[in-house]
Amino acid sequence: MKVLVPVKRVIDYNVKARVKADQSGVDLANVKMSMNPFDEIAVEEAVRLKEGKEHHAAGTATEIVVVSIGVTQAQETIRTALAMGADRGILIQSDADLEPLAVAKLLKAVVEEEKPDLVLMGKQSIDGDNNAVGQMLAALLDWPQATFAGKLVIEGGKATVTREVDGGLQTLSADLPAVVTVDLRLNTPRYASLPNIMKAKKKEIAMKAVADYGVDVADRLKVLKVTEPPKRSAGVKVADAAELVSKLKSVGAL
Repeated sequence: MKVLVPVKRVIDYNVKARVKADQSGVDLANVKMSMNPFDEIAVEEAVRLKEGKEHHAAGTATEIVVVSIGVTQAQETIRTALAMGADRGILIQSDADLEPLAVAKLLKAVVEEEKPDLVLMGKQSIDGDNNAVGQMLAALLDWPQATFAGKLVIEGGKATVTREVDGGLQTLSADLPAVVTVDLRLNTPRYASLPNIMKAKKKEIAMKAVADYGVDVADRLKVLKVTEPPKRSAGVKVADAAELVSKLKSVGAL
């Protein structure tokens, strides 16, 4: 079984994002970048499918292909995935910050070329927080989808996914090929060992261009302004529970 894992290079989750002075976007200059945390979980689960870790049978996945769409430096993000255990990578170079629909169209073209049995990806990226590409990709491919996976079992040509919903847990069964997006509780990604980091340097990364896929990636949306969230105002002390209840009621009435 071949697994395709899309990964994105984003601002490291430990870094506080700064807005550009002209409010046109987020300032990426001299900022630490890393793999989107949800994508890291997807890579880890794909590697476990190959290794037979947790509840997966060994060799459930036979090949793991990682694909990224972004700037040339996104090769480093792919190398991280290769060091974790992925087999090879594809980088579709683009200096533009593509919208989710454009990303989904490019991934559809990659899927048609690679013919994976499973697309395993993060539920969202921590920069745009759109939570849209997985759903759009499944719709474009006309494949079944299961989002926010907290547990994944592959057996008998089906993906059984347990996902968190407002009322508790929901279990879905999807025939392969399918698109599965992963949530935080699925696993804890490993740290790549030094020997695996060295091995990853020899693994193949195919360099592609957006034009190679003949996909319309024109923007459909226009960003008018990006601003930082308002700063929290200072709290107030209350003398007792009665005053607290009174203040809460007055706030609720506003």
